[in-house]
Amino acid sequence: MTKTNVMDVIKKYTMFIVLIIVVGFFYTMTKGNILLPQNVSNLIAQNAYVFVLATGMLLCILTGGNIDLSVGSVVCFVGAVGATLMETHDLHPVPAVIMMLLIGLGIGAWQGFLIAYVKVPPFIVTLAGMLIFRGLSNVILKGLTVSLTNMGFINTFGGGKDCYIPDFVGNMMGLEKGSINATSIAFGIVFAIIYAVATILGYLKKVKKGYEEANTKKMLVIAARTVAIGALIIAFTVKIAQYRGIPTALVWAVLVILVYAYITSKTTIGRHFYAVGGNEKATRLSGINTNRVYFMAYANMGFLAALAGMLTIARMTSAQPTYGQNYELDAIGSCFIGGASAYGGVGTVPGVIVGAILMGVINIGMSLMSVDQNWQKVVKGAVLLIAVIFDVMTKKAEK
Repeated sequence: MTKTNVMDVIKKYTMFIVLIIVVGFFYTMTKGNILLPQNVSNLIAQNAYVFVLATGMLLCILTGGNIDLSVGSVVCFVGAVGATLMETHDLHPVPAVIMMLLIGLGIGAWQGFLIAYVKVPPFIVTLAGMLIFRGLSNVILKGLTVSLTNMGFINTFGGGKDCYIPDFVGNMMGLEKGSINATSIAFGIVFAIIYAVATILGYLKKVKKGYEEANTKKMLVIAARTVAIGALIIAFTVKIAQYRGIPTALVWAVLVILVYAYITSKTTIGRHFYAVGGNEKATRLSGINTNRVYFMAYANMGFLAALAGMLTIARMTSAQPTYGQNYELDAIGSCFIGGASAYGGVGTVPGVIVGAILMGVINIGMSLMSVDQNWQKVVKGAVLLIAVIFDVMTKKAEK
């Protein structure tokens, strides 16, 4: 492999390499505690909302570096409405969930309409939304906490002691309950196999259509990457299998990640998001309805904010007027750290998830080291700034 190829690989997997280095650093500083099964499981459960919000935020950023500042307040507002409906008005969780999703979608559509068709700048619209829905959250909750009592809702969306997938495989194998969650391991193996098959078939399809050349070196690189990612998936599921298995919050996060990874990489509308961010004028002249793309990005963000709101109140088993604060910063930071461009048109869902995991590792690592909360903010801000500077310098080098 030439020096140029090595540099291309390093550039492509920069954040993944940084993630490994950061994990290694905290592993050393915490004497291995950061990789204890319980901490790994908590890392996922506590950051599920980040995965969901960052995935939606990516679509907004792709359209030209635009961001949605209202998502934290929308998370709080939707959670407040849902908790009030279920606890104060005794509404069944199923219609309550439907109403929460519709409210989130409606908020996103309203903001998307103002941005796409009225041409109000996204920063102003979402800043106003941040203030409006934070205030409405306080009005609905009357400044108080509403506790959730419906364990079906709580367990389904990642809260409570039973918010883990039951060990069906372990029960069939007659394993001692609580020893290790065999379902988690089985899920990891199946997922790794599916990923490997999809990667191989995808490469063969590109070769058949002439998009790729049948190159032995390229095939070896793809094979090595596939094996490495498959091993990581299995290692992760083995680790959480030692602590109660798969959290239900992880199921929701994975579902969102898979759906949106497919949309952004395999569908026409996904390519439209990249096109608008790359060159809006050229995209519009080519016949693509750019207003619709903007509208869909923000409507979708509202929908995912509603899902994040459900994950939040389920994990906390309550709704409070302060929930969702700084959630927008976590989502935006994860996108930029994960490789999304501040100029738009560049970024991937897997990259954003790596960024979100990196932020989560930094949070839990510094917490285990008993680092002051103020210094934690300093570190996260510095990491975000470095990531954006790296993006800007890369763009200048390419020009």
